[in-house]
Amino acid sequence: MTAAISRGGTGRRGVATLICSALAAGGLAAAGVATLEPGEAAASSHREAPLISGTPQYDNTDVYAFVSPDHPDTTTIVANWTPFEEPAGGPNFFPFAEDAQYDLHVDNNGDAKEDLTFRYTFKTHTKNKKTFLYNTGVVESLDDADLNILQTYDLELLKLKKGKVEHKTKLADDVPVAPSNVGKASMPNYKKLRDQAIYKLSNGAKTFAGQADDPFFLDLRVFDLLYGGNLSEVGNDTLKGYNVNSIALQVPSDLIVESGHQPIVGIWSTTQRENAEGYYTQVSRLGMPLVNEVVNPIKDKDKFNASEPKDDAQFLKNVTNPELPKLIEAIYKIKAPAEPRNDLVDVFLKGVKGLNQPPYVTPSEELRLNTSIKPTASPKRLGVLDGDNAGFPNGRRLTDDVIDASLQVVEGELLGAKNDLGDAVDKNDKEFEKAFPYVALPTEGSRGPLAKGTGSGNEVRNQLGDALSTDGNTGLIAASAGAGAAGILLIGGGLMWWRRMRGRAY
Repeated sequence: MTAAISRGGTGRRGVATLICSALAAGGLAAAGVATLEPGEAAASSHREAPLISGTPQYDNTDVYAFVSPDHPDTTTIVANWTPFEEPAGGPNFFPFAEDAQYDLHVDNNGDAKEDLTFRYTFKTHTKNKKTFLYNTGVVESLDDADLNILQTYDLELLKLKKGKVEHKTKLADDVPVAPSNVGKASMPNYKKLRDQAIYKLSNGAKTFAGQADDPFFLDLRVFDLLYGGNLSEVGNDTLKGYNVNSIALQVPSDLIVESGHQPIVGIWSTTQRENAEGYYTQVSRLGMPLVNEVVNPIKDKDKFNASEPKDDAQFLKNVTNPELPKLIEAIYKIKAPAEPRNDLVDVFLKGVKGLNQPPYVTPSEELRLNTSIKPTASPKRLGVLDGDNAGFPNGRRLTDDVIDASLQVVEGELLGAKNDLGDAVDKNDKEFEKAFPYVALPTEGSRGPLAKGTGSGNEVRNQLGDALSTDGNTGLIAASAGAGAAGILLIGGGLMWWRRMRGRAY
């Protein structure tokens, strides 16, 4: 079977001439891409729907699925939750919710119904409830007595038929979660803690849960009337310095594909939250990125988060008559492709024929991966658009630039309107790991304020040094003019009062 996707040149013509003029004026980076013949595009889901944006612990942000580059007989699924984790956000930091089921779903025959579900449920363990501290000293291991708050999880495999659970298997019990990265003083070797949270299952699979750098890279100022209305707001990775809670699972590919049949699987994640009656209700869903963020209008967003792929026909018009090309035409005068957009139906609902479309597919929104396509040694960020069939939209790798690919396809790349649209953010701010769980280490809390540009390290240290001086009140008074010194002043004053009282007592 030959994939219907081929690499083309980088020449610009027709509508692309208008695009290039706009790019030159606004400074939007050219991607130098290629071609294709049906199928592709999308991005991610941070704070995408009205209800879920108020409960970030349950909010899926991204799903990735790819054939493992260092173990090509396995498939890795990465799903993330809790968008925009400010690294210094203590004292509680960012636990997984205890009243939730975090699920990874697999449809291995294309009927829009889950055949396998990997379910993660979490528990929180607190050693000392009389302190406000997340950790009471330097943490050197996950079983360190100074790690005051530790989470663990259970992992179950549910096997289903026609949407009904037929069998449950407990795959792992009380596995420790990698904690939030409090800072260098608290966790000087965070990588060691992260490595200890990688758990090997008896069937050769691996699992991980814990904090990670947000692997999604983009300029989110697209929402400011599409990059400022003149393409001036591009080139900054909005998610740089923010973390997420990540679940990663690496399993033998033959465990998740339909036995003896085709190698294509559909993958998505959901969150179910326990209600007052003790029942679980689905509150978040994510497969192909950016669908609920940009494709679905506000009236459908909460409905989509509560829905199942088998019911996705109700959202078909959002794909065939998308809003985004019309906005681009209104702002930049680039003509939107003619509707209905059947080219986008392959992207969001079916998969690319000859590449990652199951033989008897029921249209539904899933991230579809052909597990028989081996990983490439040199991944191309535009994936299939640039002739790399191991990448997006054939699954999604951490390095895939889904924003650029999506913009180009939405503007008619598959219909012959070649273009180089993109947001000028071509890679993540941190390098990804070469081995499981592949996600980059989270930014530590000790870098939180400095990442926002509030002052140099020396400036902050000088303020603290003055405030904590013990040779009288001068340093304390001077420090009170600095940012955040009020608390230091009170502490320092209390220490001097204690010393004076101690001298009188003796």
